[in-house]
Amino acid sequence: MTKKDSISVIIPVFNELERLDNLRLIHKFLDRKKYDYELIVVDDGGKRENLKYLKKLKKEISFELISYRQNKGKGYAVKQGVLKAKGDYILFTDIDLSVPIKEISKFIKIAKLSPVVIGSRNIKGSKVLVSQSKTREFMGQIFTNLSQFVLDLRVSDFTCGFKCFQKDAGKEIFKRSVINRWGFDSEILLIAKRLNYKITELPVEWSHNKQTKVSFPKDIIRSFAELMRIKNNDLRGHYLKAHDKFTS
Repeated sequence: MTKKDSISVIIPVFNELERLDNLRLIHKFLDRKKYDYELIVVDDGGKRENLKYLKKLKKEISFELISYRQNKGKGYAVKQGVLKAKGDYILFTDIDLSVPIKEISKFIKIAKLSPVVIGSRNIKGSKVLVSQSKTREFMGQIFTNLSQFVLDLRVSDFTCGFKCFQKDAGKEIFKRSVINRWGFDSEILLIAKRLNYKITELPVEWSHNKQTKVSFPKDIIRSFAELMRIKNNDLRGHYLKAHDKFTS
């Protein structure tokens, strides 16, 4: 990264009080690397004590806080951060640090050449240090297979929560996105394909967090329904329309 480059790191959070201290680790890493950066935390309608603690942290470390009262989903939260971001590169990651923040360096390097760079746990070079349960792995593979088939996307890992975009690409993609919850990863990758952005997968180090907030089977069923919605939007040509705001 040159001195002129800057990065926006977006972290969506929802009722994760016990993990908010990870913001200190992220901030420390970015400071140590001497990146020109901004940290954007999106409180997705969490409990009052979460917002209270985030405001306390803001007095200690520098980050921009976006907050709203009603929970709307990770996809919605990430979108708010992306549309607010000012950096030359925009990266979103999870507060649980399932992918360690140190991976950011190689993502920025590749993002100079590829408008969309996504983490993958399923390609050569990846390291899964703590695995998910067999049930989660099975359901995750089904969702991946369905996303590949329904959306005709050759991507090995849709839901790894570590993705990076060149600024213009990120904003063009997310201003068209409408999926607010778990299916949003598949949607933004389909939009990237429709806009002819190159998508590069990078292997990541990953550890499953037992406190991850995914509800089986509710969230999986919802995600499958969202795939059908994405497919319908695509067939109707919505993702290729030129507009600042897209509504379904």
